[in-house]
Amino acid sequence: MTMTTAVACPEPEDRPQAEVDERESEKGLATAEYAIATLAAAGFAGALLAILKGGDVKAMLTSLVQSALSIG
Repeated sequence: MTMTTAVACPEPEDRPQAEVDERESEKGLATAEYAIATLAAAGFAGALLAILKGGDVKAMLTSLVQSALSIG
């Protein structure tokens, strides 16, 4: 009895050149996406920090914490 194995994904040398070129052209996309997400997170953190340092927000948060910690 002869057993055969199906190959789900051919080796790179067996793939058409167009498919290999397409994969090569997308090689750095994940890194670029991480960089964009990191920059967006840093920008959001900076904006949040600027808002929280404002006088009105600081006073509101201070009064909220003081009322939460007060007994009675």
